[in-house]
Amino acid sequence: EVETQLKYAGYIAKQEQDVQRLAKMEQKTIPPHFCYDDLPSLSAEARQKLNQVRPQTLGQASRIEGVTPADISALALYLERKTGPRKESQKAPAGKNGK
Repeated sequence: EVETQLKYAGYIAKQEQDVQRLAKMEQKTIPPHFCYDDLPSLSAEARQKLNQVRPQTLGQASRIEGVTPADISALALYLERKTGPRKESQKAPAGKNGK
């Protein structure tokens, strides 16, 4: 049994990472008035479907027929870039050195 656990440990760890990634994706919100036309990397079909359905999260967007994993990756990357600087600015206030 220990040999089996060691044999599959890498696969199990990968599955756990995938589950965590999917959970994050389910919670990652998309702004209500997001303009999918601003993302040239989306396929035309994905752009049309996303504009029509207006999903609230990346998880919802990933379940729309015609929206590919590549489309979801592009959308996730774009959203992360848009929210990334805000997160960093919350960590340490910049320019407040008592001046």
